[in-house]
Amino acid sequence: MPDNRNILLALLLGLIALSFTQSERWGFWGHRRLNRMAVFTLPPEMIAFYKQHIEFVTEHAVDPDKRRYATRHEAVRHYIDIDHWGEYPFPEVPRDWTDALMKYTEVGVVGTAGDTIRLQRDTVEGQVLIALPGKSGKLQAPYNTNYRDFYQQYIRPQYYEDFWSVSCDTLAQLFGLSEADIDCASVYALDHFSEWGIVPYHLPVMQNRLTKAFREKDVARILRLSAEFGHYIGDAHVPLHTTENYNGQLTNQNGIHAFWESRIPELFADRQYDYFVGKAEYIDDPKAYFWDVVLKSHSLVDSVLSIERRLSLEFPEDKQYCYEERLGRTIRTQCKEYAEAYQQEMKGMVEDRMQATILSIGSCWYTAWVDAGQPNLRFLNEYQPTAAELREREELEQQARQGKQKGRAHE
Repeated sequence: MPDNRNILLALLLGLIALSFTQSERWGFWGHRRLNRMAVFTLPPEMIAFYKQHIEFVTEHAVDPDKRRYATRHEAVRHYIDIDHWGEYPFPEVPRDWTDALMKYTEVGVVGTAGDTIRLQRDTVEGQVLIALPGKSGKLQAPYNTNYRDFYQQYIRPQYYEDFWSVSCDTLAQLFGLSEADIDCASVYALDHFSEWGIVPYHLPVMQNRLTKAFREKDVARILRLSAEFGHYIGDAHVPLHTTENYNGQLTNQNGIHAFWESRIPELFADRQYDYFVGKAEYIDDPKAYFWDVVLKSHSLVDSVLSIERRLSLEFPEDKQYCYEERLGRTIRTQCKEYAEAYQQEMKGMVEDRMQATILSIGSCWYTAWVDAGQPNLRFLNEYQPTAAELREREELEQQARQGKQKGRAHE
């Protein structure tokens, strides 16, 4: 017999989820629908397992948005303001995560007298040239070996720490010196990249985690990672998740994020969109694939903004926004006629991105399963959440309902 307390707690969590009215990042409705439809792209060897747990991957598709209220490290996983770093196709932005940190992390030395010197790095013919305090000229270290190893070993493991530092001796050894050779009391590292978003770097991490969960036949992790992976994939398919002008705030179009991502799908997706997108496909190079998704999304940004701006000048102001009742509250939102005009002028863009997302989610799940050796999912134990997992979900719900988003909000 199942524990009645667990059943009651599960019902309570369901009611809390239904009452959660924030509309963000494809909207809660949209993320759930995308994960749900992705199940039907899977091959026979996988679909029975996912259909058995379809309610889980549907409901928990929104967990990453709720986690934005629990940790400041969550928000940056949902976007990348790629145009902050240059122009399409952004060749100056490293596609590898370690390379990006190497390029945009500031490293500084605090001398024994308290002076702080930021290390200046130049890359010449595969060498990293750095001027250190107390040393004349510039010191050299091979960029793709020694310096990269330094970041892999000492910087990346600190990514989720509040303060990054390495010892003076560690830095000295990088250049074949002893600690006594440089004037150093401490060494710090400051990340200047992540605040602009890391979604194309986080997606390969999720791919590897899901592959590992399949390999270990860990049902709880397979389901949780599948649900959350689908969320990040969905976000990467949203054009406004790839630009500094993420909510039209730079062009006096505030609110366009929710308009494109939530209002349009809520009004038209179930009535007009085709969710059947074909079979999941194996992805040979996930890292390149995820960057292609982001670049495709960014190529649509100008249309998303320019079409709405033109319509806002053509429509009477009193026909653009209306008031509706939702869950006992009166909200101000785009009028249906205005939304329909935007939908038509975009010529199916939102539907196309939703279809691409569904196929992408299914393909990523499928690729993880294949790379794990195609384990037989029919014999995995039925998943029952533990008491600890239920408590964790309850805490997440409470933080989302009562807290404030940590990190940048998109809307």
